[in-house]
Amino acid sequence: MLNESLRARIVDDLFEVYRTRKALPLLTRTYPGIAVEDAYAIQERFVARKLAAGATIKGYKVGLTSQPMQQMVGSSEPDFSAMTDDLFIPEATPIPMSRFFDPMIEIEIAFVMKHALKGPGVLPVDVIRATDFVLPAIEIVDFRVARAPGMNLIDTVADMAACGAVVLGANPRPLTAIDVRTVRGSIVRGGVAEQEGVASAVLGNPVTAVAWLANKLGEFGVTFEPGHVILTGSFVRAFPVKAGDDILCRFDQGLGDVATSFF
Repeated sequence: MLNESLRARIVDDLFEVYRTRKALPLLTRTYPGIAVEDAYAIQERFVARKLAAGATIKGYKVGLTSQPMQQMVGSSEPDFSAMTDDLFIPEATPIPMSRFFDPMIEIEIAFVMKHALKGPGVLPVDVIRATDFVLPAIEIVDFRVARAPGMNLIDTVADMAACGAVVLGANPRPLTAIDVRTVRGSIVRGGVAEQEGVASAVLGNPVTAVAWLANKLGEFGVTFEPGHVILTGSFVRAFPVKAGDDILCRFDQGLGDVATSFF
């Protein structure tokens, strides 16, 4: 494990990426002794600095919940991060590529909480009771720690679980109106479906992903508050985007479409 001085240095380096526009090499390569505990401590410091600068917590994400995404970074378990308000972008808003470093699109189902929820001991039925509604969502994953062979869970966790931005759809559906396990979604670019999948790829059920995250964060004293947005993880492999791309993410069972574009 790393000492506090090295952890603080990595946080400084992550913020410096925004100034230099140059992503960091893999932390696991630069710091061979780094452990998962270090990665979460670094993430916590990074988020705390954003909060000190005026940001607020708007929700949490769980990532690497599907096999395609775990394979992408060589992981066998999910990761997670807080999401601050500056990460949320209105639907159909053109987004400058200069905002990102290595952006990729994921389609997800977002849960919006009606009641507080805190682990341990949270079961899927508790998630269902505490959820106000679900929304179709796009997560734009991004990498302040540059993707490279050998990247693993530690590299993504320290990097806010690679969260770059979130675009929420505006068509809420109660969980009682859909079978959330069987929701199908696709990423469409320029009228061509590039990726397709089913929500059951997310730990068998996105509800399970929310329960897992509530229990995991409960270990850190974190509570999901009313209004918090919980991203449950992508059920397709992340899809790279570039300037000029018009992206439509389409969901069935009445969840509808979410659109965004890049310039």
